[in-house]
Amino acid sequence: MPQNDNFYTLKGYSLLEHTKITSSMEDYLEMIYRLSQENQPVRIKELAECLHVKPSSASKMTGNLRKQGLVGFEKYGTVSLTSDGKELGEYLLFRHQILTRFFCYVNQKTDDLEQVEKVEHFIDPETVYNIQKWLDKFA
Repeated sequence: MPQNDNFYTLKGYSLLEHTKITSSMEDYLEMIYRLSQENQPVRIKELAECLHVKPSSASKMTGNLRKQGLVGFEKYGTVSLTSDGKELGEYLLFRHQILTRFFCYVNQKTDDLEQVEKVEHFIDPETVYNIQKWLDKFA
């Protein structure tokens, strides 16, 4: 079998992306974006409850997001998205919604959250937009 020089492990592909945003960071950012749509301040406690984590974990992750320039926050206070955080959060929610539509259609379910959560961090934007086009045409 011919060797493909473009083949990498999952970790290898991740390293090639040069992204500093982890899957966990994406989950937090998506939830902050969701909660901020209600036009109420997002509190660490509320964020932690929604993600089923301890407030100390939510506070620490929010600090990591702040270092990336995606959120602003006061310790144990409120969290707000920067313009970059809002843009990325909007895309992450869009991606989640498209994949939810897709998996619910393919698997004939009304909710397929677990499947979406397992794969959403591994799909690039081009694929998400192509799935959206396919859904708009056939589903």
